[in-house]
Amino acid sequence: MEIKEFRIDVPQADLDDLRERLGRTRWPSEIPGQGWSRGVPTGYLRELAAYWMERYDWRAHEARLNSLPQFTTEIDGANVHFVHVRSPREDATPLILTHGWPGSIVEFLDVIEPLSQDFHLVIPSIPGYGFSGPTGAAGWDLKRVARAWAELMSRLGYERYGAQGGDWGSGISRELGIAEPERVIGVHLNFLLTFPFGDLSQLSEEDQARLAEYEAFDDRSGYLRIQATRPQTLAYGLHDSPVGQLAWIVEKFKEWTDSKDVPEEAVDRDLLLTNVMIYWLTGTAGSSAQLYYEFGKSWSMPERLEVPTGIAVFPRENAKPVRALAEMTNAIVHWSEFDRGGHFAAMEEPDLLVADIKAFFSRI
Repeated sequence: MEIKEFRIDVPQADLDDLRERLGRTRWPSEIPGQGWSRGVPTGYLRELAAYWMERYDWRAHEARLNSLPQFTTEIDGANVHFVHVRSPREDATPLILTHGWPGSIVEFLDVIEPLSQDFHLVIPSIPGYGFSGPTGAAGWDLKRVARAWAELMSRLGYERYGAQGGDWGSGISRELGIAEPERVIGVHLNFLLTFPFGDLSQLSEEDQARLAEYEAFDDRSGYLRIQATRPQTLAYGLHDSPVGQLAWIVEKFKEWTDSKDVPEEAVDRDLLLTNVMIYWLTGTAGSSAQLYYEFGKSWSMPERLEVPTGIAVFPRENAKPVRALAEMTNAIVHWSEFDRGGHFAAMEEPDLLVADIKAFFSRI
């Protein structure tokens, strides 16, 4: 039950090792003129890796993270790391924010200050991710993480609270609302998979087009199949090569964001690298991928979430939800469609996301 204060303090030897590894990267050949169609282009990655090695300042970003109150506590055998920012308003609503893959608590850095005006914020690292990892046991699926979050909120003295998330954070937040409907006042999601079932002939042309996006996304989801079936084999390359880890993550920030040519058009370069650093410095490339394996083993059609639910839809999401299908399994009371932004909404469009979260919780 003990909650301990936590501070990030990366040994200089680890930073020196990273710089050395970056300096002796073995660069593969590539077929010229392919752009991003076959993966991350070598020219782009070489330049980004050089910036990482020569100009990126981890200590500055470490200090920014350490300006936030951080803690750890053991729950169900896992060492859970979390940020806990109390609002100046004593009557503020508690809100637990959950990241996804390939994200981390870094996703939320730009939304903490504006959200904390109205919410007491709890921002945990998923077991197996970042400073909550690596885990030493199997079985950490979405339901188990949700149970850990319920225990965490109890330890902090929050008996009634909201939940918010995207990517895996969406699934975890839904499971939290299903498991604790008397405690969770509402669930806000900026990602929701709506699987095609039932009579689809009644869907609008726009909704039919959204369902077609799922098929297109499935064609690009080789990363998902690898992490869901062979996370340990993948871990050797990502754990040993910082450029390998960088490429594995940066590809998703190109494909899933509202960017045209490079990810930095949508997400600040230093924030992107800080997110990669969390995976590299904690050695959690493999343990974070285990969540895909556990999800694949435990997946079933989603249960209905009866807690009031709000959905924020950003246009460059990799698979946008269909409202008619979403309402079959969620108690939708709030639905917003935006004209910009993508999968990493808290990093890409923090103002839009903050305003939507506040609008949703003000309604319920």
